[in-house]
Amino acid sequence: MTDESVYQQIILDHYKHPQHRQLLDDFDAQVHHVNPTCGDEVTLRVSLNGTTIADLGWEGEGCSISQASTSVMSDLVVGKSIDDALALQTRFLDLMQSQGQAELTEDDEDELEDAIAFEGVSKYPARVKCALLGWMAMKSAVAEARLLSEEST
Repeated sequence: MTDESVYQQIILDHYKHPQHRQLLDDFDAQVHHVNPTCGDEVTLRVSLNGTTIADLGWEGEGCSISQASTSVMSDLVVGKSIDDALALQTRFLDLMQSQGQAELTEDDEDELEDAIAFEGVSKYPARVKCALLGWMAMKSAVAEARLLSEEST
């Protein structure tokens, strides 16, 4: 089995069996992001516990890439510190901007886990926005939750 077919299988598995795909009842912030190019959309809610992403839930519609990428992201960031989650988002953004030329290290693979499966997507600029949709929503939701927390203190 080639790396590409393994990666395709990971994406399909997350699309068919998404992680954290349910909106939270108790949350600190909610965002709704849409990819105007293709119509993919995601509503994401985040709950913080101090400097940690305590929980995250989402609902969305769109292609397998946007939905699977949001599933992978949610699985990776729940329970992580906000700084670590945002660092992962930056690493994933770098991967998506690599145009298929990323020189991945073992550390990258260890940290990105299933997100590494989207490396091939970076070769297709029209699909990069799909893969980034949930990640950008998470970043926005965390920023909004932090802002609301600061305002209430």
